[in-house]
Amino acid sequence: MSAGIVDTTVILHYFRNYGAARKWVDSQPIQLSVVSTTWMEVMEGASNKANHAEARRILDKFELLYLTSSDQQRAMQELERLQFSHHVGMDDCLIASVAHRLQVPLYTHNLKDMTPMVGKLAVQPYA
Repeated sequence: MSAGIVDTTVILHYFRNYGAARKWVDSQPIQLSVVSTTWMEVMEGASNKANHAEARRILDKFELLYLTSSDQQRAMQELERLQFSHHVGMDDCLIASVAHRLQVPLYTHNLKDMTPMVGKLAVQPYA
């Protein structure tokens, strides 16, 4: 069972050597998770082979969670509900749906988009 899910914003802060992100992630006593959607977003964003290898090294620190069909159905409902009012995107809906199913914290710096989908499960882990 996951202790919490880290979204793409936190992974990118870590990748960019943001001190607060590195300190927070590295100090967690229990392994955190990433959703396969985050894994793909981060890997797709790698601009060269060196960045690709570094992204993979970072992502390997986390347990990898996969979407279920019910996660996808919930994400589709949330996208339809919030796309225009909150400008949420497909990837955020997919990530949030897994946190909702597991009822674990979703560590993010994107509270504006995630809170309408998961409420208090959306947590900003560091300033």
